Amino acid sequence: MVTDESPDVLGSIPDTLPDAPALPPQTSRAISLQNEFQTHPGRGLTPASLASLLVAAEQGNPLAQFDLFEDMEERDGHLAAEMIRRRRALTRLDWNIVPPPNPSAAEKKAALTLNEWVTDLPDLEELLFDTTDAIGKGFVCQEIEWARDGGHWLPRSIVHRPQSWFRFVRGYTQEIRLRTGGFGDPLQPGGWIVHTHKAKSGYLERASLFRVLVWPYLFKNYSVGDLAEFLEIYGIPLRLGKYPPGASDAEKNTLMRALLTLGHNAAGIVPSTMALEFAKAADGDAKASYEVMIDFCERTQSKIILGATLTSQAGRGSNTNALGTIHNEVRKDLTDSDAKQIAGAWTRAVVWPLALFNGLIADRSRCPRFAFNLQEPEDLANYAQSLPSLVALGLRIPRQWAQAKLGIPEPEEGDADILQPAQAAAPPQPLQLAGKSDAKPAAAATARLTAQPPADDRPDPPALMTDRLGRNTAPALDAWIGQVRELAAKATSLQELRDGLLRLAPSMSLDDYAKAMTEALTAAALAGRFEVLREAGMS
Repeated sequence: MVTDESPDVLGSIPDTLPDAPALPPQTSRAISLQNEFQTHPGRGLTPASLASLLVAAEQGNPLAQFDLFEDMEERDGHLAAEMIRRRRALTRLDWNIVPPPNPSAAEKKAALTLNEWVTDLPDLEELLFDTTDAIGKGFVCQEIEWARDGGHWLPRSIVHRPQSWFRFVRGYTQEIRLRTGGFGDPLQPGGWIVHTHKAKSGYLERASLFRVLVWPYLFKNYSVGDLAEFLEIYGIPLRLGKYPPGASDAEKNTLMRALLTLGHNAAGIVPSTMALEFAKAADGDAKASYEVMIDFCERTQSKIILGATLTSQAGRGSNTNALGTIHNEVRKDLTDSDAKQIAGAWTRAVVWPLALFNGLIADRSRCPRFAFNLQEPEDLANYAQSLPSLVALGLRIPRQWAQAKLGIPEPEEGDADILQPAQAAAPPQPLQLAGKSDAKPAAAATARLTAQPPADDRPDPPALMTDRLGRNTAPALDAWIGQVRELAAKATSLQELRDGLLRLAPSMSLDDYAKAMTEALTAAALAGRFEVLREAGMS
């Protein structure tokens, strides 16, 4: 089902966008921003410097925080992999441009036209992926350059701009501005996809997902550095040289050169009076403490990004692949939330300007919406099984509701290409007997059998056959039970009972039991054929 459950999707859309498509891209004049380089605050990051960086962002200078977010995604492979997984989960979803409720013919046509234009955008999947950059960093700004194509205003390019190019201005509401001039320049209407994606409530400086991830990132970096230092010192076997008492300085230097040569070339010579030893590298559990800290930080990152750890890591000592599958890569509630937020941003920044610039829609409240398909594939089978049963019980279900749930559109008037129910097969006709031209007696007999359903007080055929099977197998079973009971009564120990059963087994024949079962199976097969003929209405 394509969902458009976003009541505020159109709340911030301007009523008019005068001359917006004809204006050049706003950043084409921002030469200073184009020539900026990142400061990489992740180098030598300490708890004190990180705390200062976060406070500076809250006080109106978030540039270092933006650069740190870039460093985190670039340097932490686990964090980058988890973020890509969450972001790509959204780009795999199907989408559509849906008309407003109770659409007119013109609104349906406008939705189809807009759907075609958006579908034709170059590298659409990558454009959506760029929009998901806001999931981690709190907001994203993609600049739109418009151009005339075939008499229509269409996006020529949509370019992702770094978060460091922007600043926040607080007032009654918080505004994102281009970081040019003293207080920044307001973003050009119709020229940007601006999407804010909050991991928590609050000002944008503190509402991003990466703001929550900075501390696990820092502690993990410390542990990785400590582990690397440990391996550098203790991971290499110690080379120890021994010289005899009274050795000269020249002999000691010869021994030292031999040790250094062995460390690089694995070859060297020493006098026979000297000895070389290789001490075993440290192989205890000293490095385990670092690995525990690294694992803790990565599991915390997975919980923050994906909502769980089983989606990305198998638990120690147990097979959690099945449990991870249950989490379905990214928890569906996160994917649904991401999809609804980004769909609203694309409705505001792409669909509405397209409709407005090209005269498709005049009333913004009737603007078609960009919506992702959030219906799970297995839901279709569940509805297909449950709806007929509910209708049979007398439940009145609107057809439009069922079609919306199943994601099946209402056919257009005059649409002849519509699936129809399969025609029921004609009832089989009785076979003609060889050499006989008239099969009426056989047909009449069959008709009598099929036309007379069993009376309500007549026993059910399976029940009759079950009783008959019990009577036929009773003699054989009684004989077996009698022999075993007699043997158990005479036995004085378990050993004697076991030996008696072994002697008794060859004489316990299955012939009578097999004969009764054969007759029962044959009767069941014949009864089944009769039921098929009766239900088919054969005459």
